[in-house]
Amino acid sequence: MPPHSDIVKVAIEWPGANAQLIEIDQKKPLSSIVREVCDGWSLSGSEQFALRYADGPQLYITEQSRSEMKNGTILRLAISPARAARQLLDRIQSHGIDARLEALKELAKLSADPTFATEFINMEGIGTLARLVESGTHFGEMLAFTLTAFLELMDHGIVSWDLISLSFIKQIAGYVNQPMVDVSILQRSLAILESMVLNSHSLYHRVAQDITVGQLIGHLQVSNQEIQTYAIALINALFLKAPEDRRQEEHNNPMDQRLTEMASTLAQKHLRSIILNHVIRGNRPIKAEMAHQLYVLQVLTFNLLEERMMTKMDPSDQAQRDIIFELRRIAFDGENDPSGTEKRKAMYTKDYKMLGFTNHVNPAMDFTQTPPGMLALDNMLYLAKLHQDTYIRIVLENSSREDKHECPFGRCAIELTRMLCEILQVGELPNEGCNDYHPMFFTHDRAWEEFFCVCIQLLNKTWKEMRATAEDFNKVMQVVREQITRALAMKPSSLDHLKGKLRGLSYSEILRLRQSERMSQDDFQSPPIIELRERIQPEILELIKQQRLNRLCEGSCFRKLGNRRRQEKFWFCRLSLNHKVLHYGDLDESPQGEVPLELLTDKIPVSDIKSVVTGKDCPHMKEKSALKQNKEVLELAFSILYDPDENLNFVAPNKYEYCVWTDGLCALLGREMGSDLTRSDLDTLISMEMKLRLLDLENIAIPEAPPPVPKEPSTYNFTYNYG
Repeated sequence: MPPHSDIVKVAIEWPGANAQLIEIDQKKPLSSIVREVCDGWSLSGSEQFALRYADGPQLYITEQSRSEMKNGTILRLAISPARAARQLLDRIQSHGIDARLEALKELAKLSADPTFATEFINMEGIGTLARLVESGTHFGEMLAFTLTAFLELMDHGIVSWDLISLSFIKQIAGYVNQPMVDVSILQRSLAILESMVLNSHSLYHRVAQDITVGQLIGHLQVSNQEIQTYAIALINALFLKAPEDRRQEEHNNPMDQRLTEMASTLAQKHLRSIILNHVIRGNRPIKAEMAHQLYVLQVLTFNLLEERMMTKMDPSDQAQRDIIFELRRIAFDGENDPSGTEKRKAMYTKDYKMLGFTNHVNPAMDFTQTPPGMLALDNMLYLAKLHQDTYIRIVLENSSREDKHECPFGRCAIELTRMLCEILQVGELPNEGCNDYHPMFFTHDRAWEEFFCVCIQLLNKTWKEMRATAEDFNKVMQVVREQITRALAMKPSSLDHLKGKLRGLSYSEILRLRQSERMSQDDFQSPPIIELRERIQPEILELIKQQRLNRLCEGSCFRKLGNRRRQEKFWFCRLSLNHKVLHYGDLDESPQGEVPLELLTDKIPVSDIKSVVTGKDCPHMKEKSALKQNKEVLELAFSILYDPDENLNFVAPNKYEYCVWTDGLCALLGREMGSDLTRSDLDTLISMEMKLRLLDLENIAIPEAPPPVPKEPSTYNFTYNYG
């Protein structure tokens, strides 16, 4: 008799017959199990049948995936993938319109199954679908289902995108360029073009020849956020794959410019204002995928600065040196320069010192370090020309101070530019799953330069508030970094809003916040307080443990890896109220509220869980590449390992959910909760409890002391009970 762990008890359905309740031996070939099931219903030709899940995506069960079957799973006997593929291929080529529509509808659903997809593709099914699209004779639902099936099949990566014909691309681009087209067709067409660009260098050029910025801008002005998301995703894809030498090109009419040459257009007023007014400030809340695409667009826009950031100044280049001369001229009005070369040189040196350059004789040397390279000089020139009064005030104000308290403008501007590049991660690839976009960067044509201008004024103000000297330079920069990062975390909606946030983050306020946070972290270190902390900690840890377990009972939704964005597939997991079973199952969409246990068809007894692993130790992360865009996914990954040798893999939607679930699972298994969130919660709750108890002690009425007795003064020792 096979071991208990090799036996799975399932129910198998067949239309018009009673379900069979059988025990499947996992060591037995799947074909033998299918034959036995067919025999139970007196069906001949068992090789023409296969098993599928009855719920969820209803995937076919293969020798590779059979280990995922659990006790209590409901299966369905169905025709085999090869037979289904042949029947559907014949039906979609039939002359009957109704039969063809039903076949395409079923194909669109089955194409997500990798087993079926392999069979259908092997029968030249991709070519058949492509010809249906190229013919231009399909419209409405029939075309929408055709495009859906095509995209699902291509998404498996079995067929190279390079094999797609030029006529197919033109047909798909035509749907995008049509003024009036069905929403479902437009969505799928945009998604197909995005996949072409991301997966094929040659198709990128073909798509870019047929799609212009103006055509995509039209799709940003609609009320459907899904269409807006697909349009921005296509802009991002084309921008991301654009050749480096064509990203920086300028064009007179950006509305007619091809997307191969569109980098400069991202900063153009029309595109920016359309995104700001119709997307960011629209009447609908920004969904997670739209937020991600806006973040990607923001990152790619800032990455245009990378070339200047990594370009060193050439001290022998007269054109570059003229920029420094211009900075000096604007600040000190050099019309009355002395005629003598030596006098002019001496005066220039003095002026460069007043401008705050480190190298007074040859300030060009200050811009030879990368980053920030020439980007710092660009920022300084923008400030001097576009905000001339502010520039002159900062320079002259500091040149009139005592030497020890002057704020060196040049040095500060260079270091500030480097800091802003670090904060905004200029030159970094977008992180998968990150939604951290800033609305204010879409409110101005020169958002980067204006951001610098706001921050250099903040730096000058903070320098004065700190009464800093040259020795305090690094301390000032640390405070300014903290002011900027705190303000950005508040997500200001405009640059004026940012200024308001920064005004509220003065140096004294930063000190107050630091002190408050320090108090919450380590409080007092006297022995009675330490003793009180030790007594309180177990009680607080138990509260945190119960909170984590309660969150697991509420459950969370997770995104499945390997699926295209905007066509996401989800699954849900929650702990039973008695803390004995983990229930999970697939969902068609992200849930709004609690998911009943009845809808979660799979389960794992807690007693079967052996361990919880995180990060690179997870089975689903070991084959992932270490590219930048996968780092965040790696940090949010965890897996449950359970008997016999199986695992349930997670990627948390954010850091909070990651900490809650890993801590909750550790608490469930009786192990120590060690996440940053638990440490933070522990410190916060202990500090709050200690302050409440100490406050109670301060309010204790101390009895009035008796009158002192001469010669024998009384001594009163009060011992507080901290329990």
